[in-house]
Amino acid sequence: MITISSAFESDLDQILLMFPKIDYKTDEPLKNHTSLRIGGPAKIMFFPADTDELAALCRSLRGYGINPLVIGNGTNLLVDDKPLDIAVIKTTRLNAITLGRCDGSGANDADRDSLITADCGAKLSQIAVFASENGLSGLEFAHGIPGTLGGAVTMNAGAYEGEMKDIVRETIAFDLEKGILTIDAERHGFAYRKSCFLDSGMIVLSTTMRLFESNRAIIKAKMDELAERRRMTQPLDLPNAGSSFKRPAGGFAAAMIQEAGLKGYSVGGAQVSEKHSGFIVNQGGATFSDMMRLIDHIRETVLKRTGVELELEIKVIRG
Repeated sequence: MITISSAFESDLDQILLMFPKIDYKTDEPLKNHTSLRIGGPAKIMFFPADTDELAALCRSLRGYGINPLVIGNGTNLLVDDKPLDIAVIKTTRLNAITLGRCDGSGANDADRDSLITADCGAKLSQIAVFASENGLSGLEFAHGIPGTLGGAVTMNAGAYEGEMKDIVRETIAFDLEKGILTIDAERHGFAYRKSCFLDSGMIVLSTTMRLFESNRAIIKAKMDELAERRRMTQPLDLPNAGSSFKRPAGGFAAAMIQEAGLKGYSVGGAQVSEKHSGFIVNQGGATFSDMMRLIDHIRETVLKRTGVELELEIKVIRG
């Protein structure tokens, strides 16, 4: 990210005239927009009304040398609680979900009925329900993931033996250098919790997913089963950012943390969940420093015990 320039601040009123539908807030606390409920005030936060406005806004910001932080529900972010001299774009107004659309040349009538296209700010849970209501299976795993589609594609989100790579057909993205791009499934570069969009500067605008027809009752039963498994095993009652660490080769982060005696370990208001050692929770009033000290202690302890260096799945934004 690049901090906001004085030229941008002085031209802000003129810039906003270019985007009549956009909403924005200044000095907006990011703790109100992250699932960990931690984060200081951002200089400015934009809420574009559609994907065209999102792309045009990014292009305009680029003209001022600004690389914005683009977020959805902020479900995998740990943000510094200091004031942040940055521009943030929140995509949650971009939540259209439609059936049978594909903007690429690979679409054909035979599979068009099994396609769902959604904007980057649509919640995965809402897309999964939409699919279920239309008798389409393949998104059941995503029903309990609290993030939005853009972040899910970027991180190749997954749970319960399902991942976004299994269903993504095509993505429309904005590249600061090349403009609007259509990217087919093979070019997404999907791997464990990563894709071609991660740290590339490209922004997901919308994604088309290929599902398959099934009985609505069977789909709902599967979603209900997974929801119950989440309720029984995950700390859904406390602010968290999902799985804190990526799965290391040959093992599981949660098991390594628990075997190191760290289940329930806390630093200030930050705690290794007593329900699931793979989650770090905000018990109330946790600071950015609390979280980082806890993360560092977990990594150091596990490294000394096992020789494994845990890699964060949470994205850290520093002031």
